[in-house]
Amino acid sequence: MKFIIFLLVFVPSLGAETLKVVSYNIRHGQGMDGKIDLDRLARIIGKENPDLVALQEVDKSCKRSGNVDQAAELGRLLKMEHAFGKFMAYQGGEYGMAVLSRFPITEVIRHQLPEGAEPRCALEVKVTPKGWSEPLSFIGIHLDWTKGNFRPKQVAKLVDLKGAVILAGDFNAERGSATLKILGDAAWKNLRKISTNTFPANKPTHEIDFFIVRGLPEFTHTERVIEEKVASDHRPITAEITFLNK
Repeated sequence: MKFIIFLLVFVPSLGAETLKVVSYNIRHGQGMDGKIDLDRLARIIGKENPDLVALQEVDKSCKRSGNVDQAAELGRLLKMEHAFGKFMAYQGGEYGMAVLSRFPITEVIRHQLPEGAEPRCALEVKVTPKGWSEPLSFIGIHLDWTKGNFRPKQVAKLVDLKGAVILAGDFNAERGSATLKILGDAAWKNLRKISTNTFPANKPTHEIDFFIVRGLPEFTHTERVIEEKVASDHRPITAEITFLNK
């Protein structure tokens, strides 16, 4: 009698890959209580377990915030790589923005934006999430805060970026503004489905912090404004993006 043995091989599905992102205008670490507390900020951000973080209003060795390299310190506290983008010299150091990443940062690009009340840049890092064959561009943004017509010109410098891009930060512009219309007209997608105010933190009356994306693989997502009222004058925002068939 012959026995035939069938060997069944189970190949695990690659499934969907998930990316967690946070954006936070940290006001150089100063909360609504007047305290500068990076440990507090790290706890709030760390609770979300993000892969990528865009930070606005970041000091590097400035007198007002204790001569601390805030991007490096938050990176150390959160065990993430960091990149810093300088807006301008300030109080013996530099003032600007930062990005934190759990992935190796393979390239950092500082995009100089048209100047408004202050110099401005956008800070792009290129990373390759698990399962990706091409890099993702994660870009922190902090547009001009005045009532001048600077923001549309600033965002127009980024509107034609190619590839998979997540634009994250403080737009200082609300839903329906000319600034966000430029992005919408160019097929960028706002991840927030329901209008939710983000500023000021203690009693928000303005929706100005967003994740806006273009060129991503097919995805589903959830997004929310984190109900943190004290650690800064903005509320942080977070999104979980699940890529299908990655």
